[in-house]
Amino acid sequence: MRRTLRLFALAGCVAVAAAFMSAGAQAAPSLVDPDLAVRTAASGLDQPISMAFLGRDDMLVLEKATGKVQHVVNGVVQGTALDLSVNSASERGLLGIALDPKFCISGRVYLFWSESTTGADSADLATVPLLGNRVDRFVWNGSTLTFDRNIIKTRAFQADADQPLRGNHDGGVLRFGPDGKLYVVQGDTGRRGRLQNLINGPFGPGIPDDQFGGPEPDNAHLTGFILRLNDDGSAPRSNPFFRAGAAMGGEVGANVQKIFAYGLRNSFGMAFDPVSGNLWEQENGDDSFSELNRAFPGFNSGWVQIMGPPERIQQFKAIETSTVTPADPFTVSYFGLQQIRWLPTNIADTPGEALSRLFMLPGARYSAPELSWKFEVAPAGIGFLDSKALGKEYRNDLFLGAARTFLEGGHIFRVELKGNRRKVDVDDPRLKDLVADNLHKWELTESETLLFGRNFGVGTDVQTGPNGNLFVVSLSDGAVYEIYRPGGGKHDHEDD
Repeated sequence: MRRTLRLFALAGCVAVAAAFMSAGAQAAPSLVDPDLAVRTAASGLDQPISMAFLGRDDMLVLEKATGKVQHVVNGVVQGTALDLSVNSASERGLLGIALDPKFCISGRVYLFWSESTTGADSADLATVPLLGNRVDRFVWNGSTLTFDRNIIKTRAFQADADQPLRGNHDGGVLRFGPDGKLYVVQGDTGRRGRLQNLINGPFGPGIPDDQFGGPEPDNAHLTGFILRLNDDGSAPRSNPFFRAGAAMGGEVGANVQKIFAYGLRNSFGMAFDPVSGNLWEQENGDDSFSELNRAFPGFNSGWVQIMGPPERIQQFKAIETSTVTPADPFTVSYFGLQQIRWLPTNIADTPGEALSRLFMLPGARYSAPELSWKFEVAPAGIGFLDSKALGKEYRNDLFLGAARTFLEGGHIFRVELKGNRRKVDVDDPRLKDLVADNLHKWELTESETLLFGRNFGVGTDVQTGPNGNLFVVSLSDGAVYEIYRPGGGKHDHEDD
């Protein structure tokens, strides 16, 4: 089972705005464990954001803003396999990659990217189609990628009344699961509809969410999801809402049939546990409650009604409605949830009220985060170490990169799971409630025992390499880093 699951771990993304990168010199990456070391596996890349291993020392690396898929061998770019005309404004761009489970036979490669309407790369928030986020399938011939077919197109354009144009919450991570299905994550792209747990949208019954429709999940409002797709983009009959969607019919019903999970604010990281096959994803809060979730079929993550555990709903509301200057060096006010169509003053006052407001598709189930942070710490790429190359104590642990460099220069957190692989295992007694009560945004209090690495910059992808070591893509450093154990056994990554 472990050997089979590892095949799917080779496919690997997150969209992080260039503004996330800190100016000035960046200290070299370092690790808390003195028995481990880090080296540069590839450098000189332009905003690398995701990668997929073709073999040992052989990978495809995506560049967010150039739209290029670079073929890197032994740390050196051998050539550009593909150059797409992307819109990279804010969190858009060339974002995610996954190799077909039968890649060695089919050569199929899946990419998530944001299309530019100009025919060239653009960073203009306006130059993107309404359904400008797309997943396309390409075929690899050993040196280049050739377009095969479109899999799906989803919402990208954000032009909401009385607000500036935006381009965030696009997600973009692609993963093939151990079931052979393609999983796609996308954030809410600023929508406030049923998939954001507002059954009547932000304005009330009969009033659309925006100028393009909603609040039901038509094509322009299918956002804040994890989709589970066949390799041709169709909906598997085993999906949790397949029957519910069939009963609805039409465009909305067809979209519902593709949903695996919903109620997500935004995610930059998604990975399958190599032991259990369970899917885990991280979510970014606005100012409060970053989350780490185990996403099961029919999972409703709770946004916009809930971030963090329901019993912390009063803290969620208090932080997001605060107009008092916080003791936070990074901001002057926390008030707001970006979209003014649904203000944070609307957040429920009690856990029961919040839970009662959730929009529950037939068979949907809400579950609180497995781990959360009171104030946003901006997690990004996540991945499991599917080997013992770093030492048996790290095998099958989960690692989280950073979407900002404010905390430890770009932190890497390490999270251990309990034996049942369904819950987080913590040593710090302050984390027994599974909430890190940090003091403000991008602050380490109660996460000290989770800290694994520093100064990795914006860590947008985390994967186990074919040699068993842990690889981290750093968008801000233009590099791919390799974490290894000096003097470790050559075959430490093999099964016992």
